[in-house]
Amino acid sequence: MSRRREFEIAFIGLKPGVHEFNYKIDDKFFEAFQQQDFRNCQANVKLLLDKKSSFMQLRFEIGGTLQVTCDRCNSSLPLELWDEFTITVKMVEEPELMNEQEDDPDMYYIAQGESHFDVANWIYEFINLSLPMQKACEYEKMDGPHCNFSAMDVLKKMEPEEKENKQNPIWKGLEKFKDLE
Repeated sequence: MSRRREFEIAFIGLKPGVHEFNYKIDDKFFEAFQQQDFRNCQANVKLLLDKKSSFMQLRFEIGGTLQVTCDRCNSSLPLELWDEFTITVKMVEEPELMNEQEDDPDMYYIAQGESHFDVANWIYEFINLSLPMQKACEYEKMDGPHCNFSAMDVLKKMEPEEKENKQNPIWKGLEKFKDLE
């Protein structure tokens, strides 16, 4: 089966009810898209398609691992993927017009005469949405096992020194009222 057709679902022959599709996603999948902010992707996508008479409910369960670059210390950081996304696909007369007018990103329209749809773009989008905005080793301590300590030392040296708490003389007299209730 060609790589492109692997992500096409022929829903017309499916009986009403829940159907399961599983996909293994690696770096080769992303070659057709733009350059990614990650590498060594080993994702598993479980797609549950609940077919009804006039619409389909698609639930994507994303799991797996990949490597990202830490935003603080620039070292390689393994990241666990886990997320769920739901899309409702409705069959209508004018799908292009309906897709343009739809405000809900979880709603997608296809023509009533369609027999297939491609889920590759949704898988691509959902894996990217599973990534955190900020990728860092250990947020609280900034000293995780993957942290580049030499880069962290340089960053600590660049931090401004804390200045002594110099009190303004105009506020000096107000201190006596601080503990009054």
